[in-house]
Amino acid sequence: MNLAPDDDTFLRTLIKGSRQRTVHLKWTDRDGTARVTTLLPAEASRVNTLARALGLAPEALLREAAHLPAAGKTPPPTQPE
Repeated sequence: MNLAPDDDTFLRTLIKGSRQRTVHLKWTDRDGTARVTTLLPAEASRVNTLARALGLAPEALLREAAHLPAAGKTPPPTQPE
């Protein structure tokens, strides 16, 4: 296959990920919707490490993260009191 380097890297990563055993993390979104996030082992380890450092369960960490603004967006300005 003659692919651009970025496409080649993307496909290799995709195949590598599909061969790994995934972790399904069930959590509740901020609006009460039940969610299931599929994580690769390295991602699951990082989520667990972050959760442990913050004293949260991994499910609670994802619920808290759901409140973070999207990347590149700034939060609305606060009104002075």
